[in-house]
Amino acid sequence: MAETASQHLALPSGLLELCALLGPPRDSLRGLEQVARRRGSQSLPCLDPEVLSVFAPPFVSGADGPPAGAGSGTLSKAKRRSFRKKREKAKAEPRDAEDVSVPNGVDLLALPQLCFPGGLSVASEPKEDCVHFLVLTDVCGNRTYGVVAQYHRPLHDDYCFYNGKPHWESSGPTASTAGCFVPYAVCVVSRFPYYNALRDCLSCLLVHLKLCKDFEVDNHIKDFAAKLSLIPSPPPGPLHLVFNMKPLQVVFPSRADPESPVIDLDLHLPLLCFRPEKVLQVLTCLLTERRIVFFSASWALLALVAECFLVYLHPLRWPHTFVPVLSGQMLDFVMAPTSFLMGCHLSHFEEVSKEADGLVLVNIDAGSVTSSSDEDVDVPDIPLLAAQTFVQRVQSLQLHRELDLAHLGASTDLNEGRTRRRAWQQRLNGQIQQLTLQLLVSVFREVKNHLNYEHRVFNSEEFLKTRAPGDQRFYKQVLDTYTFHSFLKARLSHRMDAFAQLDLSTQSEEDRIGDMLVSPRRPTMGKIASRKASPQRAAHRRMVVSMPNLQDIAVPELPPRNASLRDDILGGCGRGSSSVLDVSPRPTHTFKIPEVHFPLVGQCVQAYYADCVALLSKAMSCLAPDNSVLLARYFYLRGLVRLMQGQLLDALLDFQSLYKTDLRIFPADLVRCAVQSMAGPVRAQAESRPELRRLISEVLEQPGEALKADDRVKHFELPSKHMGLDEFVRRVQESGIVRDVNIISRLFEALTVGQQKLIDPETFKDFYTCWKEAEAEAQEASLPASVLAHLDKSEYVYKLSRSVKTSRGVGKIAMTQKRLFLLTEGKPGYVDITTFRDLEEVRSTTVAVLFLRVPTLKIKTVSKKEVFEANLKSECDLWHLMVKEMWAGKTLADTHKDPQYVQQALTHVLLMDAVVGALQSPGAIYAASKLAHFDRMKSEVPTAVPKTTAETLRHKINPSAGETVPQAVDVLLYTPGHLDPAEKVGDAHPKLWCALHQGKVVVFDASSWTLHQHCVRVGASKLNCMAVVERSQVWVGSEDSVIYIISIHSMSCNKQLTDHRASVTGLVVRDGPEAPSQVYSCSVDGTVLVWNVGTLRVTSRFQLSGDGLTAISLHGGHLWCCTGNSIVVVSGCLRQELKIDGGFQERGTSFVAFQLIPEAQLWAVCSGYDDVYVWGLEDLARPPGRVHLPDCSEVHCMIRVKRQIWVGGTGLAQGRPKGKIYVIDAERRTVEKELVAHADTVRTLCSAEGRYVLSGSGAEEGKIAIWTVGDAGKSDLSWEGPQVSWIRGADTGAVPALAPDARIKWAQKAFTFDSRPSDVHTAGDRTPETSSAVPPRPREAAAPTATARNESTERWLMRPPSPRHQSRRAVTEKNEEHANSSPAVR
Repeated sequence: MAETASQHLALPSGLLELCALLGPPRDSLRGLEQVARRRGSQSLPCLDPEVLSVFAPPFVSGADGPPAGAGSGTLSKAKRRSFRKKREKAKAEPRDAEDVSVPNGVDLLALPQLCFPGGLSVASEPKEDCVHFLVLTDVCGNRTYGVVAQYHRPLHDDYCFYNGKPHWESSGPTASTAGCFVPYAVCVVSRFPYYNALRDCLSCLLVHLKLCKDFEVDNHIKDFAAKLSLIPSPPPGPLHLVFNMKPLQVVFPSRADPESPVIDLDLHLPLLCFRPEKVLQVLTCLLTERRIVFFSASWALLALVAECFLVYLHPLRWPHTFVPVLSGQMLDFVMAPTSFLMGCHLSHFEEVSKEADGLVLVNIDAGSVTSSSDEDVDVPDIPLLAAQTFVQRVQSLQLHRELDLAHLGASTDLNEGRTRRRAWQQRLNGQIQQLTLQLLVSVFREVKNHLNYEHRVFNSEEFLKTRAPGDQRFYKQVLDTYTFHSFLKARLSHRMDAFAQLDLSTQSEEDRIGDMLVSPRRPTMGKIASRKASPQRAAHRRMVVSMPNLQDIAVPELPPRNASLRDDILGGCGRGSSSVLDVSPRPTHTFKIPEVHFPLVGQCVQAYYADCVALLSKAMSCLAPDNSVLLARYFYLRGLVRLMQGQLLDALLDFQSLYKTDLRIFPADLVRCAVQSMAGPVRAQAESRPELRRLISEVLEQPGEALKADDRVKHFELPSKHMGLDEFVRRVQESGIVRDVNIISRLFEALTVGQQKLIDPETFKDFYTCWKEAEAEAQEASLPASVLAHLDKSEYVYKLSRSVKTSRGVGKIAMTQKRLFLLTEGKPGYVDITTFRDLEEVRSTTVAVLFLRVPTLKIKTVSKKEVFEANLKSECDLWHLMVKEMWAGKTLADTHKDPQYVQQALTHVLLMDAVVGALQSPGAIYAASKLAHFDRMKSEVPTAVPKTTAETLRHKINPSAGETVPQAVDVLLYTPGHLDPAEKVGDAHPKLWCALHQGKVVVFDASSWTLHQHCVRVGASKLNCMAVVERSQVWVGSEDSVIYIISIHSMSCNKQLTDHRASVTGLVVRDGPEAPSQVYSCSVDGTVLVWNVGTLRVTSRFQLSGDGLTAISLHGGHLWCCTGNSIVVVSGCLRQELKIDGGFQERGTSFVAFQLIPEAQLWAVCSGYDDVYVWGLEDLARPPGRVHLPDCSEVHCMIRVKRQIWVGGTGLAQGRPKGKIYVIDAERRTVEKELVAHADTVRTLCSAEGRYVLSGSGAEEGKIAIWTVGDAGKSDLSWEGPQVSWIRGADTGAVPALAPDARIKWAQKAFTFDSRPSDVHTAGDRTPETSSAVPPRPREAAAPTATARNESTERWLMRPPSPRHQSRRAVTEKNEEHANSSPAVR
């Protein structure tokens, strides 16, 4: 029997908040016909409307038992029927009527005026039905939406019908004899803006109201409201709900995602009413938060057009008053001093224009935008380039449906024609939404360059300086608005909304590379050339360069191997393209709500709910296994309906499935209330189920108890007091100059040389000013086309000298990230000096000129015999420092294959320049030398890289370049390209997934090693493992015991698996054409779960004894598990346990990693040992082979690549501990290569299609190295080892006689597995004394037969051999230092 829902459980609101009938009071209608006849048809009186009846859910009669909540009801509310004036109740309803509880946000006193905004006038003849729309706002700013349908009824029912037809449809009596026609209104109020759907519903209702008697009206409206109240609101996503209102099939569309609004109106209406330039003007008024009043002779257009403009702003949100319909009695509202958006009838235009000043008057009918004052509208122009692009795109839209559908035949079915119309409108709406979003991205894209995310600072002054002079007025007004402030908060919170997604997807390759630079950015030569080619860009040239991007990632100087196709696909969005994106509407699906049975008693409501559950279950059973998107929506709806039924336990099971399938639409508050309302026995029953226990604990954690994060947006201000190092670091980061803490510390040392370690405000101000002046100077550099032809498009000009005399003419020396060149004077020309790679010597000296010694810089290059000399005078020492630092940075970059060295050197150089300019003292050069970090490192520390390392290393990337300090790379995963046919070609490149600290995943495009996705957040704990599943998902195992599922297509994490109870340490995927994909996951407590990928359910589970399960692998149909001090093999339903004792335990070691290779070998490494152990799978009882790792102190990871084994850890190089990789030939079992990989230990390794190996380092360096895999031998491997003999022990069966270094004891356990995920049954513990199972005698060089594998589970627990049992030859090969060393135990 279903549980009865608790009375205090608040159910979620659905479509209906309330439904009201409004019209004139009955008393005022008495004698109205005689008055009308006496005065004439033109002098009919106007009446005051009032609320006649109110209907709100629930609608189940009290005699039917407890109220059945609908999708829009709450069980905490009193039962509600209808609302009438008491004197009418006494006559029409002799029984006691119950009071009505009106939902919050609905003002019944103002509702009559809003439903009859033009007044209530009795007509002498029937009028056409009309509809208009309302938006109601409560004191908290929450909006509810109303749809009002007005219709006329004859004053007397006697005149209602004539020959079986409504009077106004017959050819019977005339209006003079029929009497008067009285207007009534039916208003439906909902929390969702279902304008079209509710209009269709009301249209169906009016068909019935016109044919009924007066006393039947309430019953019809009540039945209508009851139907709507039983329709749940559709969850965000592609599932729309369809309901049969007879004669129409009404569609209730869902929002595209939780962040998007419901779109149920025609977004092209403003484009039909206004020219594109006027649309931009209205949008500017909204962005600058003006006091705006819309006017129209159509009440319906007021709300629809205003709502369209607010949709155009998405994801920005209008935060002020929004009242699109004002009646004549409400005109004083436009006198409000704050920002608002209101609407009035066109007849009040002159009155409002004269009475109120400072209003923006938007005439929808005339398509004009004017001001209420005598002056012209003081509205700034939207940025020119964005405006021109918008206008061109709007003009290319097809706004007329008749032209689009002219080739189609006429539809003979009403609903079919409506479906065609809806599909056309959906496609057009998508184009318009994309078009307006492109406009916002174009206007606000560069805001992110002036944000500091750690300290939540926006440098508004510097942002304004980067705007074109003609755009300054617009941005100054926008930056001070609440709308823009909310936009900043979303950017600083890394919200991946529609704006961020489009910004990321439409960046050009050049912009993506520029966004990833560590050094402060300058305009590239390509951009300078494009500005010269474009008169519009020349007119809107920026004043100074943008601030450095705070999401820096180092990128190679060379162009990417594969150019991005994104530009061609997206039509160059954001770079002035005038074409509209060809937006294909997202595929949508519909679910038809079952019929509602009347009379609406409790039994009928329960039958309706049962029908819903049955239809939803049937739809779920018909879904493809991989269609998790629709499955999640069905789980949501079925859980909601079951909650309505009072079946709380079944509802929780659906919501638990939803939690795993799509976390974005999980109703956490609703589930929390459901859990809290459970009776004791039901709560205990729920918590007894493992799958629900975790869900209950998750939802009951009160987020309000945690300290709320400070989400304020601060503006950058210069300091006003002395600063120590910590305060100085914060200030420099806020300014956007540089973020790296180590670089800022060097800057602090430079600015405090020879004085107390405090920086005064004046020094900081001088430094900041010099920095910005240098930016402006580089920005203003105008290079002729003849010079640009010699430079790469990706080069930046970072520094220009004064005009000096050189050995090659007079001019200015220019520095880019690649070279030095001379910009000659007179006729501007290009004279090459050198590239930094070609430098041989740089000296600062003096040259005699007449009677003076002039400081001169001499540069000698490898390729030229002539020495370049430049009389730099006072700038000589500074240029000497800068050139040497760039030379050192380039040398290190080439040596270590790491372009970030060049970017950091550029940062040092620019900081040197600013320090010298700020100090203006004799010691300024010495102070600036504190920033010559790479030059000093080059001279103090040997920079040579071993030859083998240099030949194998291909490139380095830095996933933590956007952080203030480096972060350890915990896990790496490579996914091949073209993973999903649904992906765009430009997004289907291979990807590299990098797991960093606190649940942060960074994604690189592996075709160019450029950043693809800066950050995907999956929890807040350390990540341990990753695996690609079905080519469309990445599963991530976390320390917090959760498996997070990232969609490769959307780059978002919306699914979580919470069945583990300890840290998830391993993931392995089993694919097979004969069965759905399975994923095995393990946790450190020894639990192994098997998942069905399609349903995300656990199909089986088992528990290994003890803790320390760190990794799993599939090989030969068996699951191999690394449990710290053992390796376990599991298959079938019976396990045998092989234990090892001996001296190994004396060291307290454990297995760190293992690999299985096709040649029937098991390779493993252990903590505290510098050897790799190799077992033959045909006989694990044989002693293992051993491969020694020279100078190795710790091992962290191991992978197999072709016929090589790559082992990563820590070892000695040049007398210092470094991250090392050992490449072992698996055939010869010898170390082929020792690669000095990183400055810190190697924490993780992964292979990229067998061609490259990628290694991630610890927190000291935090970089990823990309290594080339050499050709491995192809000869077969063979196992050589001692023969194994078998002896018979007392009551123990056959036990192998082992070598003394691998003594083994057998123990066996039999397990049976139930198909239910939570059940694991132990058939019995069998000791060696009582066991009758005898392990089969292994055949020479042969694996166990298939029959043996199926009949029993084999589990070998192996321990590495003790050092005291190592072979004598191995011991003699060790040097004394290694033999006596005691490596750290993990």
